[in-house]
Amino acid sequence: QPSPKQEEDYGYDLFPERNAPKKYKKGSIGESLFTFSHKCQVMLQFAMETSPYAKLLLSAMKSSGCKVFKDRHFSCEDCDGTVSGGFDAASSQIVLCQNNIHQQAHMNRVVTHELIHAFDHCRAHVDWFSNLRHLACSEIRAANLSGDCAFQNEAARFNFGLEKHHQECVRGRALRSILAVRNIGREEAAKIVDEVFDTCFNDHAPFGRIPHGKKDAKFACRDYENRDRYYANI
Repeated sequence: QPSPKQEEDYGYDLFPERNAPKKYKKGSIGESLFTFSHKCQVMLQFAMETSPYAKLLLSAMKSSGCKVFKDRHFSCEDCDGTVSGGFDAASSQIVLCQNNIHQQAHMNRVVTHELIHAFDHCRAHVDWFSNLRHLACSEIRAANLSGDCAFQNEAARFNFGLEKHHQECVRGRALRSILAVRNIGREEAAKIVDEVFDTCFNDHAPFGRIPHGKKDAKFACRDYENRDRYYANI
């Protein structure tokens, strides 16, 4: 159980339901959150069954010996007003912010982003709490591979540009993620991101490429599922 100081340093204050007892009175606002929760669960199920990003990551997790179970590894919760999701390494659980995710496309991106953290946790035994380089690396990979910086998402935010801009988007999103969950200065966080950026930006596992959209993700998913077929036929 993290101490109050650790909770603040590790960003747990963004996810108040993580440690809070659930006590809802009949007819209360709290009770109405169950409708949020139901919608969140339905969108999560749809993401797991239809998003090529999520499907590839779920397959890769299973292959790595870390099979993901919807009821065990995902939790729909009310969060701070600024976040959409998080990966709780202490419990190996993905938190989905039911009060902040309202569209399926957004749910798909959040599920993908957090599954990349879960994949890294599974394959690389990431030291999330005391090694900021590990955290930065996973945030770079999540921003790069989840579609967070795909052209249509960036265009919606009025940021236009090509390959160079994609890198800057990844760098910026990784930096903001670290600042949101760790109690450190911007300059120190930027230095850590810079130190690991090239290595982690070029680590495309398990996609094999940067998926710049759903079509790319579908190809990557197909390639991943077919990866052993050649050898199986020998």
